[in-house]
Formats: sequence, structure tokens, C-alpha cells
Amino acid sequence: MAETPTLSALVVAHNEEARLEACLSRLTFADEIVVVLDKTTDGSKAIAERFASRIVEGSWELEGPRRNSGLDACQCDWILEVDADEHVTPELAAEIRATIATAAFDWYVLPVDNYIGPTLVRHGWGSSFGKAGSPSLFRRGIKTWGSQRVHPSLEWRGRKGPNLTTPLVHWVDNDVSDMLRRLDRYTSARARDLCETGNIGSLANALRSGLSRFFRVFVRRKGWKEGRLGLMIAICTALYPIVSHIKAAEQQKHGEPR
Repeated sequence: MAETPTLSALVVAHNEEARLEACLSRLTFADEIVVVLDKTTDGSKAIAERFASRIVEGSWELEGPRRNSGLDACQCDWILEVDADEHVTPELAAEIRATIATAAFDWYVLPVDNYIGPTLVRHGWGSSFGKAGSPSLFRRGIKTWGSQRVHPSLEWRGRKGPNLTTPLVHWVDNDVSDMLRRLDRYTSARARDLCETGNIGSLANALRSGLSRFFRVFVRRKGWKEGRLGLMIAICTALYPIVSHIKAAEQQKHGEPR
């Protein structure tokens, strides 16, 4: 009889003491929990020590390499990679176990239920400011993150399977102010990535991209169904390339992050 596939749960975190316990306590169905702590100065390590089989501590400038460090630390057949603001429900845990037990494919996308505060926002996500699905379940050794600060690229080896049906719960932002702070962080990181490539593009292209993104998430992905929050998501999604470009241009001009 074939052996039951083993599962590593991986969480990469930076100063997440307010959310880490709620995340890790829902991952105990895995065979091991691996936590990567990046430049942590709060109580995250003490929380991680209560749940983790392995803790990797360090300081990474780029998002991709720190996530790859976590992947390298995992020792099971399969990896479930989640963030500290994501929760795996018992129903999703059961579906994950059932999926890897009979898997004919190498990686799977989990649907995502995104919350802003207590409000479930189902429509209008994507285009670098949210996700409707997450490629979080995969065999060890078939996923590699790229070397970027924000939204790093992915390299896959293997075949994609059908999407799972039970959603991953994602607590995206506490409120609109939190959303705007996230936009500021994302655009600052993206601006540094653009400057390092030596090609920040043009303002005209950034404006075209912003308009395209607004239409995509508000109309095609039906963000309009979410009312004011859907509009706010679309505005932030549209602003992302525009503000990133302006910050990059200012950084090139003055030689310092903006």
C-alpha cells in the first residue's frame, strides 16, 4: 500500500504577533509547520515556538528570496504556503489532505475569500492588489519565487491541477485606511524594483495600465457589486502602477526612496 503523502505548512512573517497565533493554530493538521521570521522585533518568535517544527530567522531585502528560504526548509512531500493573515478552515484542511492523497498533478490553486474588516468582499480582486485564488498547495521542489520585493514572479515545474473548491480565508485589510497604507507600502517596494531594472517606463504607460486595471477589476471582475468597497479596491488597483512610476521617477531624480 502506498504511503500517505506528508504535508509541510509554511508561514513567512515579519512582526505579525497580532495575527500569527490565529494562523498557526489552524495549521496543526499538517505534519510539520515551518515559520520564517524576517527581521522580527515583536513577540512573533515566542508564538512561533509554540507551534512550529522549524523556525528560520534572518534578514532579507527581497520578498522572493525569503520565501524561497522557507521552501528550502520544508521537508515533507507537499507544501501549503500561507501568510499570517490567512486562515485554513477545517473544511479546507480536509480537502487539502484528500487532494494530496490521490494527486495526479503537481500544484493547485486555492480559492480565496477576502475580508476587509468584517465584510466579505467576493468581487473585484486581482491585478497586483488582491487575489481571487492562491497557488498555495504544491509538491516540494516544483515552485521557485523570483527576486522581487513585491509580488515576486513564480517559476513552476510540473502540471497544474484543478482548483480546489473550499476557500482560504484572507483577512486583507482592517479598513480603508489600512488599504491605503498597504498601497503606500506596495508602491514604494515596486518603485525600488523598477529603479533596479533601470527601466521605470513612462507616465503615459503607467496611466494606460491604471485605466486598464480599473476596468478589469471594477467591470470585468464585477467589483461594482461590492459598492463603495469595490470602488475603493478598483481605485487602489488603478493607482498602483501610477504611484509606483511616480515614486520611481522621484527616486531616480533625488537618489533616495520615495
